[in-house]
Amino acid sequence: MIDQTFQTPLPLDLVAVGVGSLQGAMFAAGFKRIDLLGVAIIGIASGIGGGFLRDILLGVTPAAFSDNLYLVVATGAAFIGMLLPRLLQKVDPVITVLDALSIGMFGAIGTTKALAMGMPVIPALFIGTVSAVGGGVLRDVMLNIPIALMHVGSLYAVASLVGVATLAVLIALGVPVLIAGIACVIVTAVLRLLAVRFGWSLPEQRALSRIRMRRQRQVEQVIEEALHTGAITLPIDLAHLEDLGEDDDFSAREADGGTGDAGSGTTQAGAGARRSPDVQPDPLWNMRPNPTEDAPPARDPEA
Repeated sequence: MIDQTFQTPLPLDLVAVGVGSLQGAMFAAGFKRIDLLGVAIIGIASGIGGGFLRDILLGVTPAAFSDNLYLVVATGAAFIGMLLPRLLQKVDPVITVLDALSIGMFGAIGTTKALAMGMPVIPALFIGTVSAVGGGVLRDVMLNIPIALMHVGSLYAVASLVGVATLAVLIALGVPVLIAGIACVIVTAVLRLLAVRFGWSLPEQRALSRIRMRRQRQVEQVIEEALHTGAITLPIDLAHLEDLGEDDDFSAREADGGTGDAGSGTTQAGAGARRSPDVQPDPLWNMRPNPTEDAPPARDPEA
């Protein structure tokens, strides 16, 4: 527990809220069948969503409802982002830098606020991360699209988590909250910008079933290569056994004890009459413990 929180001047808070609303409105403006009011609402939710979720989880009055300027700035920024998307795209690098600083600032505020209320370190880190990325999550939920935070992309929540973890470590070492908060903002912003610049992202998950299938294919490939090179041989040719089961000559000789003439129709008829319907050739005779005992006569491949 700490006796103070990381506080930022009101103008900086309003800039962070405005940047979030700008980005949310620009993103929503690209969707069809969303009217002006819908775009404005999504922009506002993107700007104040992180702080709103933070205060709801902490059980306090949302900061956005404690001052008129929060909602006014969020609404104005949302309309600007909706009406001037092409102009704002030209200054997208500046907006990206401001957004990286904003998530670092929201993370520091959320974490120190939770610690000041007596929360343990791990829940406080969770609160700080939610405060940083909550606006984007609300935006995607309201647009009914997959949440970008949960898919492969540039590091966003991870950058915030690393930043708030740095803050917690510095506070535990006795560093003043203000300095620890500034370090959190710098670490978060730098990591976020580097991820955007170099395309860093977490690896995509691999289902266990895919891993098993890949191993199964590897085993099958090894077996095929061994069979092809002759390193191993199968005990029986299944295709050859199928031919034996369909060969009438082999069946007649098997029933006749191997002495009849395969070319004689009379012998075949007599063999068929003497053969019991319950007696079938044992195609797996050579897999017995003593395959040479009581073995059926070998089949002439030229027959």
